[in-house]
Parts: sequence; C-alpha cells; structure tokens
Amino acid sequence: MNIHFIAIGGSAMHNLALALDHKGYQITGSDDVIFEPSKSRLDAKGLLPFEFGWFPEKIHADLDAIVLGMHAKSDNPELIKAQELGLTIYSYPEFLYEQSKDKTRVVIGGSHGKTTITSMILHVLDFHGREVDYMVGAQLDGFDRMVHLTEENDFIVLEGDEYLSSPIDRRPKFHLYKPNIALLSGIAWDHINVFPTFDNYVEQFRIFVDSIVNGGSITYNTEDVEVKKAVEASENAIRKFPYQTPAYTVEEGETLLETPEGPMPIAVFGEHNLSNLAGAKWICQNMGVDEDDFYEAIATFKGASKRLEKIAEGSSSIAYKDFAHSPSKVAATTKAVKQQYPNRKLVACLELHTYSSFNPEFLKEYKGALDAADEPVIFFLPESVAIKKLKEVTPQQIAEAFQRDDLKIFTDATSFHQFVKEQDYKNATLLLMSSGNYGGLDLNEVQHLMV
Repeated sequence: MNIHFIAIGGSAMHNLALALDHKGYQITGSDDVIFEPSKSRLDAKGLLPFEFGWFPEKIHADLDAIVLGMHAKSDNPELIKAQELGLTIYSYPEFLYEQSKDKTRVVIGGSHGKTTITSMILHVLDFHGREVDYMVGAQLDGFDRMVHLTEENDFIVLEGDEYLSSPIDRRPKFHLYKPNIALLSGIAWDHINVFPTFDNYVEQFRIFVDSIVNGGSITYNTEDVEVKKAVEASENAIRKFPYQTPAYTVEEGETLLETPEGPMPIAVFGEHNLSNLAGAKWICQNMGVDEDDFYEAIATFKGASKRLEKIAEGSSSIAYKDFAHSPSKVAATTKAVKQQYPNRKLVACLELHTYSSFNPEFLKEYKGALDAADEPVIFFLPESVAIKKLKEVTPQQIAEAFQRDDLKIFTDATSFHQFVKEQDYKNATLLLMSSGNYGGLDLNEVQHLMV
C-alpha cells in the first residue's frame, strides 16, 4: 500500500509510519516542523520529508490512503487536495482499527495509568516470547518502536487515549477501537479544552464501555468511584472483572508485592502502580498468561519511559522525573514517592503548562495534589499562557488552588533552575513532574546535585 501522512512528525504518527514502513508499505509524509527524536528516527529510515511545509502536489490519485494527524488543521492544503480527489482519509485510530479489525483487540483506557499498564502487559508478553501487535504511548526497553503491526499476530494491544482523533473527526480515539478485551483504570477530569464539563468527560468513558464488542470483557478498577459507576451501569453484554490494589509492603526503599509464593520485590512503587499491576495481571490472564508466569516477568519491569523514571541517585538522595501533570496523577505520584522514602525530605516540583492547568476553574482541582511533599514547588511561564491565548494566570490564583501556605511559585526559568541547584539534597528526594521540559532544565546536571 502507498500511504501518505499529513503531520508525520508527531510522536504517535511517526511511530505508525515506521511500523508501516517495517511492514513493507510505501510511506511518504509532510509536516511544518519535526522535533527530536522523531526527526532522527524518520531520517534513519528515509522517511523524513526533504523540506518542511505542506505540498498539495504530494497528494495524487495513486495513494491508497491518507493518515491525518491532530497537528494538522482542517484547512491544511494537502488535506483539501485529498478531499478534492476523493481519497480515503483515516485518522490515526481509524487506521489502527483498519489494521486490526480481524484481530483480538485489547484496549487499555483511563485518565491515568494506561501507558504503564500497556507497558506492563507488553513486557510480560515479551518476557515469555509471545508475539503481539501493539501501540503504546512510551518508548519501552527492548522495543524498537511504539507501534508494531503484522499480518500474522492474533492479538493487538492498544493504549486507548480519550483525546480527539483528528482535525475532522472530533471523536475520542478510544471510541474507534471496538475492543474485545478492555480495561478501565481511572477517571479524573482532563483535557478541559475539549471536554468543558466533568459530566461530558465521564460520558466518553461510558461510550467506551458500550463500544466493547458483544461477549467481550472489561477489567475495571473498583477503587475508582467513577469507573465503578460507568462499568456497573452499562447494559452492554460483556463480562466484568473487577480489580483493586494488591497487598504490599515497603521496607527500606524497596516495595514487596504479596504473592501466593510470598513477598516478591518489584522495581515499580506506589499504590497507583500496584493498582496498575493488578489490572495488567488480569489482562495477561485473559490473554493466556498464567499467574506464576506473570509474577516471574513483572519482577523485571522497571517502568515506562517518563513514568517515575529515576534520573539520579546519591548515597542519601535520589531524583525522579514523571510525566504527571493532571491533578490526580500529581497527587498519586507525590504520595508514592513519599511513601517509598518516608524518612527523606521530599522536594516536589510541578511545572504547569497544559491548557487545563491554566484554566482558573480547573486549577481548583489541584487542591491537595502536593500535600505529600515537604517542599512543594510550582513552576510556570507566563509566556506559555500567552502562547495558548489564554487569560493571565497569577501566582495568587495558583496559591489559592493548591492551598499550601509554604508553596513556592516560580514564573521564570532562571530562578526555578537556581532553586533546584541550590537545595540541600542530603537525605532528600527530588521529584520533577511535567509533560514539558521544566524551562530547559539540564537533567544531566541533576546527577551532580545528589549526595
């Protein structure tokens, strides 16, 4: 097949392009800007556009399909040309469904935890040499790409994102996969720029549950009230498998999971990750992996990229970075790190830079999110607010939202970086949380701060 990607440089889009190239398809693409690592990875396979921009002349009748990325706009000149020619245009999730409609589709959904759970499942399957197709939202150790597609594999494991499918398809991605086996980990309001009310956001998960094929199954976290309500109220003819956080203990910075064979040390930690593990176990068992084999494999799982990733360690200090940015994720991550190192001072730094986090009403959702921190810190750039064409957010608004009298707030990168570098990290833990880059903070320098 001859496929053209409009906005090929995105994290998801370039991985799909690489997967289809590996499968033997002819791939072309365009984008107005492509950042690393997408740029180098596309270039290595000869898929990097010769020049950046949109070129309608790349669109012709010999193309079998167009894959349209969210980065493109509805008035994109290549998209308009494709529409004029009557070409088949897929969103990213539509194309994944097209590639997997004859497979058993395993879809992992939830406001939080879905990348980690998907990563755990893939790690366990890979550990035992079980080949599956997949799409996951993080780069995993031992995996060349974040997307893998074949003709022969029976299963495909898909991370089910609730964000929109494309500029011309406003449905959430996970509505399009029609899972045979599904999981729902948690529901906590996110993407306020798309789902302006909590009820509107929750409704997307109800639709997801109802999209599971007849006779399929949903594995769901009963400790999440909204998940429990959404699943148990569904009249879809599916099997329902509840799960909850398994028993565990923490001893001298090591988490021990209770198993039928006794306590087992694992590399991941925190209640949210233990809950994720319980969900992953159920899914693996539904895919034919028995409990003993799951435990053997999960003991070697070190985490998904950017999810509680250890970046530095000294004799009495340690530093982590995490993708957490929504209130529920920030609260869970901060609590997990404090629980793992209860006798160390926790310096928790959160960068605000998403649409939701700059909304005055949504900011109130952050109340208590940093309560587990000994030294709570917020960093944001007023320029980021301006770029998103949002109303000014003041430090006072942020302080009122988090309700910590000792909250430190930085609004310029230099001051924030100086604060991080001047802290005494003896018997301390540094936690950096953001889906951004902390104003260009050099994470390599953090290694030299640990003592």
